[in-house]
Amino acid sequence: MVTKKVSQKPFLKYSRTIGMTTMRGRGFYFPVDSAMSSDGRIFVLSRSSEIASSPDTIRVTVLNEAEEYFGVFGKGGDDPGSFRWPCGIALDNSGNVYVTDEHHHRVSIFRDSGDFISNWGTHGSDEGQLNGPSGIVIDGDDNLLISDAKNHRIQKFSKDGRFIFSFGTFGDKIGEMNLPWGITVGPASEIYVADWGNDRIQKFSKDGEFLCEFGSGDGEFTKPASIVVDSEGYIFVADWGNEAIQILDSNGVFVQKLLGEATDSEWAKEYFDLNRDEGEVRELSDLQPNIEFFNDDPHEKSSHIEKLFWGPSALFLDSKERLFITETNRHRIQIFERNA
Repeated sequence: MVTKKVSQKPFLKYSRTIGMTTMRGRGFYFPVDSAMSSDGRIFVLSRSSEIASSPDTIRVTVLNEAEEYFGVFGKGGDDPGSFRWPCGIALDNSGNVYVTDEHHHRVSIFRDSGDFISNWGTHGSDEGQLNGPSGIVIDGDDNLLISDAKNHRIQKFSKDGRFIFSFGTFGDKIGEMNLPWGITVGPASEIYVADWGNDRIQKFSKDGEFLCEFGSGDGEFTKPASIVVDSEGYIFVADWGNEAIQILDSNGVFVQKLLGEATDSEWAKEYFDLNRDEGEVRELSDLQPNIEFFNDDPHEKSSHIEKLFWGPSALFLDSKERLFITETNRHRIQIFERNA
């Protein structure tokens, strides 16, 4: 389905930025996903980097929109309750936290206090086995839907890991997948999959029957990483390869593209207040340089202009349906809200 623009009026407007870069403690370090609890706490999953990875750079940081800091839990490693390549995070109706781990091919479960409960998952390609699990979402029945990325399918489990069903196989035809990543459930229990390797979004029924696809036109998405759908059916896509967020209506018609408008978070302001030499240098810096780029690669522009998205990897909507956008390469979350 080829989409086209229908309105010039901005659908969303920038609100604020939260978070900052820290390898340990209060902050994020290459965050890949985030989720919000019913009481407004935000759980941010930091994957760290291969170069600087250590047990405490891989973690879940807990804060709220006002940037009150509630601590961290989890760590890098191979023991129960540890992660090696954490990828997706979700909360169930009781507030328990579920984290997928691509390396260990498992799901780890924590209380919202951070106390480890258990984990489950075995490596393989049979029904119920996992190979590089990535995106995770809780459906309306409080079951888990997981993007089983390297098996190129979606699997549904109970919260304790009991296999329910799966759908999808490798390929680029309708209903097939190539490294599915982000996943979400729509207002009528439809399942939306960010089909990363096929540069598209696919929509399925709650039973896994193919319904339609978005982004199969001329370069509409490049490596989409995450997707959420609001109560009216508007579709929000983290278009990772294009360093953008794209908004479509329920029919797949293009509404708006966001490129990022970040300002300093409260944590960042506190940091520069305490480190005045760095703050003074920053005040003198050109944060939006006019550069003549040698190619049209969106990564090149985003890496040089601080306010822009750089590695938008995950999305969620809060109870007011404001959009929270996690940026891996700038270690922050940008928040957008409906334009009145």
